[in-house]
Amino acid sequence: MLNQKTLKKYLNYDPETGIFKWKISNTNRVKIGDVAGYLRPDGYIKIKLFNKIYFAHRLAWLYVHGKFPEDCMDHINGIKHDNKIINLRAVTLVENNRNRLMPKTNTSGVMGVSWCKPYQKWQVMIQKTHYGRFKFKSDAIEKAEKVYKELGFHPNHGRACND
Repeated sequence: MLNQKTLKKYLNYDPETGIFKWKISNTNRVKIGDVAGYLRPDGYIKIKLFNKIYFAHRLAWLYVHGKFPEDCMDHINGIKHDNKIINLRAVTLVENNRNRLMPKTNTSGVMGVSWCKPYQKWQVMIQKTHYGRFKFKSDAIEKAEKVYKELGFHPNHGRACND
C-alpha cells in the first residue's frame, strides 16, 4: 500500500493550490514538473501511480497527514477538483451527505423545501422525515434551516456550485 514517504518521493503537492507535480519521470510521457493526474468527467482528479489510480484529494490527505482518510473525503466548497488542503476534510458518509450541493432538480431554491401540489403549500422534507407544510415559503425555509442546524448539517449544505 502507498505510504507518505513513497508518495513524496514521486510527487510534489502544493497545499495552497491543491496541485500535484511529478518529481520523478516514471514514463516517457511524464516530464519532471508536469502536473500530475487528469480531470474526470465527474469533476474529480485522478492520479495513476504504480499502475493504481488514486483520487487526488485522498493523496493530498496522505501527503499532509501521513495516512489515508479512514472513510470519506469532503470537498467543503463542493468543487470536486479543488484539492487545496484547507478545502478537504476527512468525514464519515453521514457527515459527507450533510454537505451536499443543491440538486439540479430542485425548484424551490432551498434544500428540503418543495411545493406540495395537493395541499397547495410549501413542505419541508429532510432525510425522508416530514417537518410540516406551510402557507408561506419563507416559513418553510425558516423551518428547514432550523432542522438542518439541529441535525448538525454543514453550513454549506444545499448551496449552488459555482464551479
